Amino acid sequence: MMSPRSIIIDTDPGQDDAVAFMLALAFPETIDVLGITTVAGNVGLSKTSANALKLLELVGRADVPVFAGASAPFAVKLETAEYVHGETGLNGWTFPDPVTPLRPEFAPDFIVDCVMSRPEKSVTLVPLGPLTNVAMAIAKEPRIATRLDKIVLMGGANIEGGNSTPAAEFNIWVDPHAAQRVFRSGAEIVVMSLDVTHQALIRKAWLADLGALKRKAAEAFVGLLSFYERFDERKYGSDGGPLHDPTTLAYLLKPDLFEGKFVNVEIETTPGLCFGQTVVDRWAVTGREKNATWITKIDAEGFFELILEAFRRLP
Repeated sequence: MMSPRSIIIDTDPGQDDAVAFMLALAFPETIDVLGITTVAGNVGLSKTSANALKLLELVGRADVPVFAGASAPFAVKLETAEYVHGETGLNGWTFPDPVTPLRPEFAPDFIVDCVMSRPEKSVTLVPLGPLTNVAMAIAKEPRIATRLDKIVLMGGANIEGGNSTPAAEFNIWVDPHAAQRVFRSGAEIVVMSLDVTHQALIRKAWLADLGALKRKAAEAFVGLLSFYERFDERKYGSDGGPLHDPTTLAYLLKPDLFEGKFVNVEIETTPGLCFGQTVVDRWAVTGREKNATWITKIDAEGFFELILEAFRRLP
């Protein structure tokens, strides 16, 4: 029997980040969460850190250590997304204040120490927010880029266009300078962009199935996701909003749910209309070195069934 895959989740929770947590924690035979690192993004750092602790306590996993990281991007002012996630970042359910303390180590230092102290290619990094912590870790110790098994991240957009500007997706747009460093690091990168997450919409019938599980966590997430999807439903005129971040964990759990293409991805950091854009060379017209697997398709039915299975396993 194979050992579980060891991962670090870098995150800015976020209702969709929260679902990714549940996927990671529900399958301990497959996924071993070494730690969670938090970054400013959907809301400020103090809230993303508290939210990570709240989510772990919800499902009785306060043993997973949480480390706070960067409170601002490298070179631009922090932009947050309370208009999507609510003032707390987890609107839609009332959590008690966390009782578990944050670990004292700075998140990028934890990433470096964890990757360098373990066997080569034994740690997978799963970034669900802006890439500031990841870029800082790589700046401190460039060897982690190729020592990691891979980086499976949610961010970017190509065919779908951006959700924060006409060209840019939120996670990349918040800190494109960090993203540029990560994509140029030499790490093996798998990208879950809006191109694939917009194929996975939270349907009302699925939310009803989630609520019917009669689990504490499932009840909380019906509230969280009902709040979360209202923004995208208004924006896109769709029946349900896309569920972005859990696609990363679904890829690690069931990669056969996905299809993708190995391509070159560059990050636009020049100020202007395309600032923060992920420029995807789908047809290799530039001759630039390929540096990322850009996921293009998802089996949405299988994806949502996997999430239901996770909640069946949780308290």
